This record gives sequence, structure tokens and C-alpha cells, in this order.
Amino acid sequence: MADVTIHRQGEIVQEAFKVLLAHPEGMTAQDVISSLRSTMTLTDHENSTYKSGGLAFDKIVRFATIPYVKAGWMFKEKGRWTITDAGRNAYAKHKDPEGFHRAAFALYKEWKRSRKASEPAIIPEDAEEPSSTAAITFEQAEEQAWGEVADYLTSMNPYDLQKLVAALLRAMGYHVSWIAPPGKDGGLDILAWNDPLGTRPPRIKVQVKRHEAAVGVSDLRSFMALLGEGDVGIFVCTGGFSRDAQDEARTQQTRKVTLLDLEKLYELWVEHYPKIDQDSREYLPLKPIYFLAPEE
Repeated sequence: MADVTIHRQGEIVQEAFKVLLAHPEGMTAQDVISSLRSTMTLTDHENSTYKSGGLAFDKIVRFATIPYVKAGWMFKEKGRWTITDAGRNAYAKHKDPEGFHRAAFALYKEWKRSRKASEPAIIPEDAEEPSSTAAITFEQAEEQAWGEVADYLTSMNPYDLQKLVAALLRAMGYHVSWIAPPGKDGGLDILAWNDPLGTRPPRIKVQVKRHEAAVGVSDLRSFMALLGEGDVGIFVCTGGFSRDAQDEARTQQTRKVTLLDLEKLYELWVEHYPKIDQDSREYLPLKPIYFLAPEE
């Protein structure tokens, strides 16, 4: 990053924060970077293209934001960037781009020292940027991998998605007694128990929706109306859940319901993948690929 000054890095990240603050739910990294390209005047260096492909500006943005993640001002996961409360406060406090970047990097150095407390310091006091090529490579790989998984799940046959959820429940130790066949199902897609005979409560009722839009509170209430005394509900939706729906599920006193969005479903699938039978793995086949681990 020798060709990009501290001031310029601060400018870039301040603009990224401005974009993200308008989207408190977060944005994909690609959408943030695309927005910056359209609103900022790029230098010749930033407009240049690497021999391996890709605009230099994209890497500069990713590199410049690393200290802000370590400072606790940004959060990145599966290619989605969000601003934390600490980040909002820092953005409001530091108007000067260079001061903004130096403040973030000072916190990065503190984080680094805390990790290496038992070792000699490896960050010089005059250092201005982290060496994080591995972090950028990992970040981009994670984005691409998650994007492909998300596209796959959101476009798969709805009945295959039901079977995927049923296979996951089996791998988690539950006995699936019924999966809804094609056609009207009355709002229930899967029934499961803690044991094969259904003698040990609770009965688990599952609804699976392959929707782009988030489930609202009215749809959640319709599902909860199907839950009897002692039942546990699991609502799976690839489009996620509205804030009102999340609040409704969290504050329930009489009906127990768990919400699984696309990310939570995927995380559970990965966690229990070794216990999923070979045939069922075909609903979402995965293969690990190893990268040099970034700093954590």
C-alpha cells in the first residue's frame, strides 16, 4: 500500500462508512466497493488493473478496512460488511481522514500486542499498515464460496430444501417422522421427535420457506398458531426474518420457536456434515479447501 497515503486510506474508508451507515443491516462487500467506485474520483493507480485481473481499487478498499475490523469498528462475515456502534461513534468523532485511519490503526496495534503479549513486539511504533495479504485472499475466497452456496440454496427445488432440513435434523439426533409431500401442507413441512416412537416430548414442527423476501410477523404468528402445548417450532426461511418477526420469536412466553435464516441453516449443515448420510449430502455437497489462515 506504499502508493496509497494514510490520508487517502482514511478518505476511502470514511466514504465506505458513509455508505454502510445508510444500510444498518449491512451490505455485501462488492456492493460497497461498487458504490465507492461510482461516488469517488479514483487515481490512476486505483484505476489500474492487476496482471492477474481485478481493479487495484478493490484490493485497496479491502486492505484499508482491515484495521477497522480489528479495532471493532467494522464487522465482516461471509462477504457482508456492517458498522458497529463503536464504528458509528468513531466516524462521528474523527472528521479528518488521516486522523480517522490513524485512530483505527492504533487500536489495531493494541489488538496485535495483546495477542503477542508473551512475545517480542513485531509491529514498529511507526508502522502505518498491517501486512494482511492472507486476510484479503481469505476474505475474497470466503465471499465467493458463500455467494455460490447462497445462490445454490435459494434456487434449489423447495421440496429438496425440505429434505435438506430433514437430513440436518436427523444428523442432529432427531427422528423425522414425516415430510410433507408436494401440494398443500397446511403450514407444516416436517414433523420430528426426540425418539423413533415419539414418546419423548417435545414434538417438533417445522416450516420451510424458500423465499427471497424476509418472513414478517404475521406469517410467523400463523405458524405459531399451529403449535400445540409442548410443541417446539422451527421456522426456516432463506430470505431471513423481519425485525418484528425476530422480536416476536424472542419474546414468546408460551410458544417456543426457533428461526433459521440462510446463514444459520448453512452453519448447522457444516457443523453436522460429518453425521449426514452420504445420499443426503447431495442436497448440499461441500468440500473443504485450505488457505493460509489470516490473523484472528
